[in-house]
Amino acid sequence: MINNWKAQDQKEELIGRFVEFTTEVLKDRVTGVYLHGSAAMGCYHPKKSDLDFLVVVDDQITDDVKRVYMDRLFELDAEVPGKGIEMSIVTKDVCDPFVYPTPYILHYSRGHKEWYMTDPQDYIRRMNGTDKDLAAHFTVIRSRGICLYGLPIPEVFGAVPEEDYVDSLWYDIGEAGEEITQYPMYLTLNLARVLAFLTEKKVLSKQEGGVWGLEHLPERYRPLIRTALHEYVDGADVQYDQEAARQYAVYMIGQISGEMSK
Repeated sequence: MINNWKAQDQKEELIGRFVEFTTEVLKDRVTGVYLHGSAAMGCYHPKKSDLDFLVVVDDQITDDVKRVYMDRLFELDAEVPGKGIEMSIVTKDVCDPFVYPTPYILHYSRGHKEWYMTDPQDYIRRMNGTDKDLAAHFTVIRSRGICLYGLPIPEVFGAVPEEDYVDSLWYDIGEAGEEITQYPMYLTLNLARVLAFLTEKKVLSKQEGGVWGLEHLPERYRPLIRTALHEYVDGADVQYDQEAARQYAVYMIGQISGEMSK
C-alpha cells in the first residue's frame, strides 16, 4: 500500500487528514483512497468547491464501524471551507468489472449534514444503495484522478462504458431547463462540459467546461458563461440574467440531446 499525498497548503493538509482517519478507522479493509473533482483537476476554489473522495474497501463494513467513521468525517468536514467534503465508499467488486447503477455502502455531502446531526443511526442504516453519479466519478478518476493511498487506479477501476457515463451525465443535467435559475453557476458550467465530452470526448472540470464554452458556443451565451466563471473562479457575488440562463439551458439541452441520439 502507498500513500502519495504530501501536504503543502490547507487544502492538502485536509486531504491528508481525510486519508489518515480513513485508514485508521477502516484499517486493512481499505483498497484505496482516491481524489477526484476540482481538487484533482487543478481548479479547486475554496469558496465554491468541495473536496471529492472515493474510498474503495475490500468488503462490507458494519454499522458500528460506519458510525465511528462518520463521526470522524463530520469533525473534519466542519473545518473544510466552501462546500465541504463529498465522499462515497464502495466495494472493490463493483469497480472492475464496472457495475451500473453503482452500489455504494456509505455516502456523505453537506446536503446530508442535518440528517446525520438529527438521527445518526437512521443515517447509517439508510445511507446506502445505488448512485448513477458514480459512473461520472469513476470516469474522472480513471482519466484524471489521484491515488492518495492504496492500489494504483488502473489496478482497481475497470472501464466505464460510454453509454453508462453519458446516462450519468444526463441524470445530472436533464432537468436543467427547470433548475438553472436555482443553480445557475453549476449548471451553466456543467452543461458546457457535458457537451464538450459528447462532441470531443474531453473529460473536463467545470472551470474547463466554461472555458470550452467561451470558445465553442454562440456569442450570445458568453456573458452568462463569463458570469458563471467569475463566480466559480473568483468567488464573486454575481447577478444572473435569468431569462438568458433559461434560454441557454434550452439550447444546451437541445444540443446535448442531439449528440446523444447520434
